[in-house]
Amino acid sequence: MSSRFLDRTSPPHIMTLILLAGLAALTMNIFLPSLPGMARGFGVDYAVMQLSVSAYLGVSAVMQLVIGPVSDRFGRRPVILGGLVAFLLATAGTLLAPTAGWFLAFRMAQAVVVTGMVLSRAVVRDMVPGPQAASMLGYVTMGMSLVPMVGPLIGGLLDEAFGWQASFGLLGVLGLGVLALVWADLGETGARSSGGFGAQLRLYPQLFRSQRFWGYCLAATFASGAFFAYLGGAPFVGGEVFHLSPATLGYYFAAPAIGYALGNFLSGRFSVRMGMDRMIWLGTLAGTLGLGLATGLTLAGVSHPVVFFSGIGVLALGNGLTLPNANAGMMSVRPELAGTASGLGGALMIGGGAALAAVAGALLHPGATERPLLVLMLGSSALSVPAIAWVMRRRAALGV
Repeated sequence: MSSRFLDRTSPPHIMTLILLAGLAALTMNIFLPSLPGMARGFGVDYAVMQLSVSAYLGVSAVMQLVIGPVSDRFGRRPVILGGLVAFLLATAGTLLAPTAGWFLAFRMAQAVVVTGMVLSRAVVRDMVPGPQAASMLGYVTMGMSLVPMVGPLIGGLLDEAFGWQASFGLLGVLGLGVLALVWADLGETGARSSGGFGAQLRLYPQLFRSQRFWGYCLAATFASGAFFAYLGGAPFVGGEVFHLSPATLGYYFAAPAIGYALGNFLSGRFSVRMGMDRMIWLGTLAGTLGLGLATGLTLAGVSHPVVFFSGIGVLALGNGLTLPNANAGMMSVRPELAGTASGLGGALMIGGGAALAAVAGALLHPGATERPLLVLMLGSSALSVPAIAWVMRRRAALGV
């Protein structure tokens, strides 16, 4: 192995960040085609197994409130390594769980893998500033999106061949590989705080009082909230409304991943030239218009998986434009608190997503159609537009 990989102080390769964040994204969605079958296998209602999405997101949100400040205090590298070890232990627990209750407990513990997603963003912000960070985040998340693009497809095929446990076994193998890669390649990029948590906490109100920070947070929260509602409801819609097999549903799940990858590519290509705020504005508009068209067609009686998943694909493209730039915007408000900003912003996004995923699960009962889910998603996406408009007006008024 080259000395570059053994240097504990050098910045990581971009592929390391992609795989680190990709593992977190894969953990969220690889098993989604299996959810209806898992509910039947454990002998519980779909709403109970849907907690493996909504409650998982809620735990992820709470953890992100801690991950950011801890990494600002102790460094990115040790926090990421510790999170990966804990993730592997939790994954082993999901495979051994005898009941739905035990499975859900270990599934909640798996949420520690969000450490990689939060801190990969912070590492990028440590390495490059402002619009350059948005551009690099676009490329990182574009590469990362290739992982969840194939995740549900692989999960569906594994389910049909070996059962739902195979998806979690694959997560364990991949987790070991990412742990080894991070150990070898990810050097420390953060400047550790030497004043302790008390001194650090006294700086946080400067971040919390920033209207620009909250504007970016709300734009990202509402835009991503629409997608998390989709994650909570799409397995039901695909399996119970459209009667798709797990493998076929996995193919349809590729549509939003393709849209997200394209949006990320465009962010990487144009964020520096067009600016973060304009990219977020375009992304929120695209997502809302795509969902509006799909909702309108569905309410008019055109109920088909192509209509549903195409609308989600346009939403995902919009999120690919919005989220890298919104995350970079949040972390640019107080660069010395980049980890905290990433964690707080991520907690708001995931927490809001958990709530919407739970609402989606409650709306989708036997006999329901895809309409309630589409209306819920459209409402969330539409709120992201005034949020970024507020930031743009605020910056124009201040002349920045």
